[in-house]
Amino acid sequence: MEQWFESIKKILVDKSLIGMLGGGYNDIKKITVTTYDSSYLKSSFLGNKFKFLIFDEVHHLASEKYCLIGDHFISPYRLGLTATIEREDNRHSIILKLIGDIIYKKDFYDLAEKNYLANFVIKKRIINMLPEEIIQYNNKMSEYKKILKDSKIFYPIKLEKLIILSANNDKLRKALLLRNEAIEIALNSKAKILELEKILNEKDLKRKIIIIFTIHTKLAYTISNRFLIPVITHKTKNEERNEILKEFKKGRYRIITTTKVLDEGTDIPDVNTGIILSGTGSKREFIQRLGRLLRPKNNREEVAELIEIISSDTSETYTSNKRNVGIKKK
Repeated sequence: MEQWFESIKKILVDKSLIGMLGGGYNDIKKITVTTYDSSYLKSSFLGNKFKFLIFDEVHHLASEKYCLIGDHFISPYRLGLTATIEREDNRHSIILKLIGDIIYKKDFYDLAEKNYLANFVIKKRIINMLPEEIIQYNNKMSEYKKILKDSKIFYPIKLEKLIILSANNDKLRKALLLRNEAIEIALNSKAKILELEKILNEKDLKRKIIIIFTIHTKLAYTISNRFLIPVITHKTKNEERNEILKEFKKGRYRIITTTKVLDEGTDIPDVNTGIILSGTGSKREFIQRLGRLLRPKNNREEVAELIEIISSDTSETYTSNKRNVGIKKK
């Protein structure tokens, strides 16, 4: 919200035209920048006050709660912005009803060619888990599949369906827990830390600015403690988070590790290397993480790298393939 406010304010002749609503601010002006939460909570009051709505990261509008913003506001003119309109729950069709059809779309390869975005490569590093981790993973997956077979359920089964079925079934509840425990072993393998160490030793840190992504908070803190790297998670206080990002932008910190909290909505510096230690199968999440690296570079020869570290012979291989379908890899 504050980034939008500052960017718009810079181009206004009359600075008094713009205000903010949310996060402790309650200044409604002709141009008002607000959060999804605030516009949802105050939609009955705000609904008839604005002719033109602009939704940043418009994929959020399709959620069960936020879609009410589109219904409650009577604004005749609407614009949605996003790098990734598709949602895993397929609710993106709701966005078209609330905003209108897609009127402009540009592939990020085209944008990179015209220097609006940096050139980039995506690389995969397939690693073997430690022997004890392989044993634990295989045992849990075998027991998980056996429960499904005994319950006459065909493997693989969608997670959403398994969650619904497990609500009133103790055996399937156990199967769900076994599945989650097995995936957690693969995503948080100690072998990944060793591979990360190898990558960090390969890089010329005078030239590289690196951001390391995980989906588990515990792994983010493990990396932070192991390599003495600043970490930002949902637990990080705003003051500390802002200080870390400020020093990251200045170049004092050249590596940070984070969870999903920096996937979108945060202005970060010219990162040129991203390392994914764990992620979901969401293409949107993947593209958002790739987007952290794609600020245009002064040197056209400089290529951003996104590196995935994946545990071999696990469901993580499928997850990785699912999230980057249609994206060129090296």
